[in-house]
Amino acid sequence: MPQSTDTQPLRVPRPPTSDPPWVRRGLIALAVLFLASFVLLPLVLVFAEALRHGVGTFMQALVEPDALAAIRLTLLVAAIAIPANLVFGICAAWAIAKFQFPGKQILVTLIDLPFSVSPVVAGLIYLLMFGAQGWLGPWLDEHDIQIVFAVPGIVLATIFVTFPFIARELIPLMAEQGSDDEQAALSLGASGWRTFIAVTLPNIRWALLYGVLLCTARAMGEFGAVSILSGHIRGLTNTLPLHVEILYNEYNFAAAFAVASLLALLALVTLGLKSALEWRLDSERGAAGRRE
Repeated sequence: MPQSTDTQPLRVPRPPTSDPPWVRRGLIALAVLFLASFVLLPLVLVFAEALRHGVGTFMQALVEPDALAAIRLTLLVAAIAIPANLVFGICAAWAIAKFQFPGKQILVTLIDLPFSVSPVVAGLIYLLMFGAQGWLGPWLDEHDIQIVFAVPGIVLATIFVTFPFIARELIPLMAEQGSDDEQAALSLGASGWRTFIAVTLPNIRWALLYGVLLCTARAMGEFGAVSILSGHIRGLTNTLPLHVEILYNEYNFAAAFAVASLLALLALVTLGLKSALEWRLDSERGAAGRRE
């Protein structure tokens, strides 16, 4: 007589996306509510307050001499800081991704330093170095060189808070790509500069643009470190964020929100370009994975 055997059915692991529909809808609704309350609503209020007294008042606030000076200074600081960070980011990423050398991990840690140090602390450090009572203050004063409460100090502060962005976008991509293409170009007789222009730069162009975009947005919107070093001299050392603070403290709310809307518009443009570049980067990485 055959013996019966009890067999336990195999338990299929539960897929991670098999939650009940109400759970998924609840999480989506919670995320949308959070974004609407803390991101979308304040953004709408900025533009609403900026246009509250009409387009004429809005435009008058933007063409006011101090506002124009703040716009020019913001663009000037960005025009200096971004190329400096571009050169540093490419060089640092090339060295870290392509070579092995003593102190490599220390260099990576130093690149991440602005992410962990408050911009206000960074401004105070520069103030202790270059201020009138700082380490180099007497020597600078003797040679009639002014860094603190002048444009050079604002540029230094902006470079400090923005220099990780380009390097941090390029390092993982260049490390993933390796150095086979560059070595092949060099073996065929190409110079180092020609190899960089024809081989390396096309491979990193979208990540480079992405890093430049983030660097630009942070440079134009930086407040903490710049506030310490600028001196808040109207028409001379006030960038756009500092000009907004002064207008708001003077209860000139219409002008403050009008100028703030420029920064909000910059954030929206940055977000759109960021999404486009992220899509492009994902497309290129997916194409590279399919070729492999």
